[in-house]
Amino acid sequence: MEQKAEMLPIVERFVCPGKGNGLRATARISRGQLVTSAEPLASCVSGKRAREVCHHCFTRQETLLRCSQCKMARYCNTACQKQAWSGHKRECRCLRRLLPRLPTDSVRLAARLMFALLNTPKTVGTELYTLEEHESHLNSMSEQKKQGLSQLASMLELYVQQEEDSDLTQEVTSALPPSCRDPLSLIAKVTCNCFTISDGELQEVGVGLYPSLSLLNHDCRPNCVMVFEGERLQLRAVQDIRPKDELTISYIETLSLTEERQKQLQEQYHFVCHCQRCSSTEEEEFMLSGEEEKWQQLKAALPSLEGLKTESNWPSLLESCSNLLSAAGAELPDENLYKLRVTDMALDAAVQLGQWEEALRYAMKTLPAYRLFYPDPHPVHGVQLMRVGKLQHHLEHLEDALDTFKEAFIIMRMTHGDGHPLTSDLRMKMEECRLEMDTQQSGRH
Repeated sequence: MEQKAEMLPIVERFVCPGKGNGLRATARISRGQLVTSAEPLASCVSGKRAREVCHHCFTRQETLLRCSQCKMARYCNTACQKQAWSGHKRECRCLRRLLPRLPTDSVRLAARLMFALLNTPKTVGTELYTLEEHESHLNSMSEQKKQGLSQLASMLELYVQQEEDSDLTQEVTSALPPSCRDPLSLIAKVTCNCFTISDGELQEVGVGLYPSLSLLNHDCRPNCVMVFEGERLQLRAVQDIRPKDELTISYIETLSLTEERQKQLQEQYHFVCHCQRCSSTEEEEFMLSGEEEKWQQLKAALPSLEGLKTESNWPSLLESCSNLLSAAGAELPDENLYKLRVTDMALDAAVQLGQWEEALRYAMKTLPAYRLFYPDPHPVHGVQLMRVGKLQHHLEHLEDALDTFKEAFIIMRMTHGDGHPLTSDLRMKMEECRLEMDTQQSGRH
């Protein structure tokens, strides 16, 4: 498996005091450098994206071919469908027999993992960190969470038993490492160790298991970021890293208060974060700047705004955000976390409604906060700049658009690399701006 050849030269597994296993550098790694890339041991498109993302190459498409048998899997074309068949064959039978019910993403991923191990059990031996060694964290879980996982484990058993081959369950179980043969343990390992696969715009499109990269520990200001090209994971450095330094990523969206981050990490990954950012209060002061009464109102409104967004009720969402931001007034700084969240939602709604001027007005207000809260090159900051540049371009603010695209490009080259489709897209956008500016210039002469 090529992952081993790529990984070993500059990273190694080590025992990290207080954290168990980890990954560290064996050589100097420069900011923007590709540390490693890996294909998943198993992956699946998330259920909520099943109709718009190809189940083989993970590309978002307007129209997709549907598997005529299970009616769930969708593909760009017959080439993708053929290539996917060896992985989809068993899943297809399971899905057909379970219809109209559909298993959750974690159940589908666990089943795909079982089927992948049946097809290629050899790959497990080449990993720096095997499935056998993955933590299930069952001992540190609340009863309530364990109960939820038990229900998923029962669903997994029912799901794989739908296979016509009566010996399959036995065969699948024997292909698994001994510590994963219990469905509850397997589901727990999958939910604690899977990665969210996202598209170029950082929208979730699926989930995947990348065993060796599960060694990466969390930091709220990490020195590496992960981006995806299809289902291939790329790990890139966003700070200069010295030999023997630990490599870290963030398990969660970091633009939140320490208390919120700690709660999510505890609930989802069962540990308390002691990173430098969690020990400092400096950033919190910015996030909670301004009059408390004003930002508390925005904070209280967030759940109902999220509801409108989930329902795609864009007119109501834009109106509610607009009213809330007017009531908050100019004395609440744009860097305030809750003002930023409401402004971001107003931007989404305005874009969906094609209200470009208004969308740009909201987008511009988010940028100072993004610069402040993402001091290292970060994909989230790059994608936000790209959105702003596209709005400026659409409204023919060509010089502004070119400047914004240039700023995004500096970040994207570091976080996505020169060869990533998103970086190429950005290069094209800059070229379009230059050509249109030249055309305008020559038109004036």
